[in-house]
Amino acid sequence: MEAEAAKYIGAGIACLGMGGAGIGLGAIFGNYLAGALRNPSAAQGQFGNLIFGFAVTEALGIFSLLVALILLFA
Repeated sequence: MEAEAAKYIGAGIACLGMGGAGIGLGAIFGNYLAGALRNPSAAQGQFGNLIFGFAVTEALGIFSLLVALILLFA
């Protein structure tokens, strides 16, 4: 296998983290919505946790994109 092909395969595997981030965001917001519909009075108290979870999950997706770009162009 050539080094160029291995670079592309590694970058593709690194991009799988972006799909995982999308699944994670869906799970976070879906569970928040389900909990907010069950107990609307507690929804406002959990909003900070929702935003923190969103930020961390999105950062991991962006990090996996960065790793893929580093593999491609370095």
